[in-house]
Amino acid sequence: MRSRLAPSPTGAFHVGNVRTFLLTWLHVRAAGGSLVLRVDDLDGPRVKAAATQEGLDDLRWLGLDWDASLGVLVQSTRGDVYAAAAADLVARGLAYPCVCTRSEVESAASAPHGPDGPRYPGTCRGRFASLEAAAAATGRPVALRFVVTRGPVAFVDGLFGPQAFDVADETGDFVIFKSNGTAAYQLATVIDDAASGVDLVIRGADLLPSTARQLLLARALGLASPSYLHLPLVVGPDGRRLAKRHGDTSVRALRAAGWTSAGLVGRIASTAALCGPHESLSPSALLSRYSPSQLTTAPVVLDSTFFSSPR
Repeated sequence: MRSRLAPSPTGAFHVGNVRTFLLTWLHVRAAGGSLVLRVDDLDGPRVKAAATQEGLDDLRWLGLDWDASLGVLVQSTRGDVYAAAAADLVARGLAYPCVCTRSEVESAASAPHGPDGPRYPGTCRGRFASLEAAAAATGRPVALRFVVTRGPVAFVDGLFGPQAFDVADETGDFVIFKSNGTAAYQLATVIDDAASGVDLVIRGADLLPSTARQLLLARALGLASPSYLHLPLVVGPDGRRLAKRHGDTSVRALRAAGWTSAGLVGRIASTAALCGPHESLSPSALLSRYSPSQLTTAPVVLDSTFFSSPR
């Protein structure tokens, strides 16, 4: 088994991130597998200069290691790899240039909203012969979209069970290369998981719909697809995804408030019934207690009292 830790340096880690990283680490290490570290730093202006190092420091402080012998993959250094894959898809008629803005897609009469926003109505499909032609004809920045065929894309998730998404109905042709010249998440993660030999992806349940898109891309690129295990999201008492409106639950803030790494790991592990809420344990001490059968699909609800007593 090989999986990956893929922090995105767009801000400080919060307890939702830590829960995913901890359960990924436990699942893989309990099975004797390996972990790749990948830095997902393609999110343009949201990437913060110091966040990569701070994130790696937080992982080490928590006791979550990775296999250094496998190297560290940094997405921002792999632009040529992504561009070559995108060019191959264009050459085979599986992707095409698009000059539509998000507001134009949202306002299109035939663009109902799917799980991740408005469905692309296909405005630019077949419109331009090349990226250069699209730029010359419109004077606009040009993105690339993947051609999606109709029909459900089925897979079995390791926790949520059988899933099926019709990408054509829910998303339409989706962006694989952004107009700013960087690869989109869907393309980069498919290429990098294959390049790293990842055969199991563990991540949040909000990315379940993305799995169908990634399976389509992997097939088009002739790459092996990993298995997937999606974890329920951590939410506040209002049922909304944990965010700053629920208070500062970043690792940095909790460390500053006096939490020890074992105390924080134990408190988060208690949400997966691996220990009691007042136990202080390192990730390695939790290995003997971990079983995939303990995982549930129910969202994890945290309130302010959960972190009220540093230990």
